[in-house]
Amino acid sequence: MDVIGGLNKNATRMLTGFILGTVAMSCIILSGIPLLILLYVFVFFASREYVKILEHKGFYPNLKVIWLAEVVLGYIAYIQRFDMTALVISFFSIISFMWVLFRGRQPYIANAATTILGIIYCGWFPMHLMYLRELSSPEFSSGLGFVVMMFTSILLTDIGCYYAGRHLGKHKLAPVVSPNKTIEGSIGGIISAIIGAVIISFFIGFEWYYAVIVGLICTVFAQIGDLCESLIKRDAGVKDSGDSLPGHGGFLDRTDSFIFTIPVMYYVCKYFIFSNQIVSDFANLIKGLF
Repeated sequence: MDVIGGLNKNATRMLTGFILGTVAMSCIILSGIPLLILLYVFVFFASREYVKILEHKGFYPNLKVIWLAEVVLGYIAYIQRFDMTALVISFFSIISFMWVLFRGRQPYIANAATTILGIIYCGWFPMHLMYLRELSSPEFSSGLGFVVMMFTSILLTDIGCYYAGRHLGKHKLAPVVSPNKTIEGSIGGIISAIIGAVIISFFIGFEWYYAVIVGLICTVFAQIGDLCESLIKRDAGVKDSGDSLPGHGGFLDRTDSFIFTIPVMYYVCKYFIFSNQIVSDFANLIKGLF
């Protein structure tokens, strides 16, 4: 009976993952409104899970403020107005404090701080996917290929970490935060992600040696994102972020590896791959010193 139950659980997990992956990639390929809807669905559920986790800790971030901020952040990402981000985040940070001032309850500082963190963690970071998808340059017509490279690296990180950790894992990576993760598993994930990035690079016309660096960046921040979500759950005394996804737990459990990787990948692509602006500015600065 245990074996059958295990098989059923794995089948459910694989089916859910396949459906999610197909829907997500379809929306990313189509871009525009479909991608915006995908992001809105994610941030809606992820934010709700985030608030419930924090409530176990005795903190009470305002979900309505978080949702409203995410709607606005999603809209400015859709119209590609990155320049308005500071305005929106500043405005809703003030709103978070005003809510605590007039309608909040103890602990006041923690509630305001966790509301702002929810806006950034569950909203602003994932919305970078819209900006990454719409990047373009004379060499690359869009950011789609690099989104695929990032997704491939993250998925292979999960697979590599699981199998390497299961068969070779001996040394704990972060025993306090996530006791099951091992250094050997982490290395397996890194190797798998880099191989995946290199393979994708041949299809998008990207130099393989740069793909090694991109794959390494993706897998490192994917694993950091996974550990950070585990940190939040462990601190709050929660095992799973939710049960919205059969076989996977909650939305945060399934996408924690993407939350940090998406913005990092965007900035790497924008300032180093699609443009060498930072490199040129830094070179000019060094020349000016001498």
